[in-house]
Amino acid sequence: MRILGIDPGTSLIGYGIIDVDGKNYKAVNFGDLKTGVNIKNADRVATVYNFFDKLIKKYRPDKLALETLFFFKNAKTVIKVSEIRGILMYTAAKNGIEISEFTPLQVKQAVTSYGRAEKTQVQNMVKLILDLETIPRPDDVADALAIAICCANTVRY
Repeated sequence: MRILGIDPGTSLIGYGIIDVDGKNYKAVNFGDLKTGVNIKNADRVATVYNFFDKLIKKYRPDKLALETLFFFKNAKTVIKVSEIRGILMYTAAKNGIEISEFTPLQVKQAVTSYGRAEKTQVQNMVKLILDLETIPRPDDVADALAIAICCANTVRY
């Protein structure tokens, strides 16, 4: 099974693609999409859609795993991230990809066995689980891989 994990954001969206064979996980590709800080969300739509549509067509994941929104202090931020999540969900649906959503607590629990783990603990476990030489950077990329691992841990084959 191939899983595309995405840590949605506005100016930076982390992604990670993993292959899962039983209990063996392998990183296929990971990185981020930077869309710029001072642009309107409406101007990001085509960029986000085109990037992830090409990524999906190239790597053909079986599932898309997204982090659900959690508490934001700024209502404008949560709305903007929600809009980006909508574009990502539309892109997956248009390509016939099943979507799974996970809370930050679920992701931490799946990756570290502790739902209140610190960010560095999650990053170190991602590195260990995927047998990577270094922790993926920026943090959003490691988070996206953790979301994909969480999905893999909850999927019934």
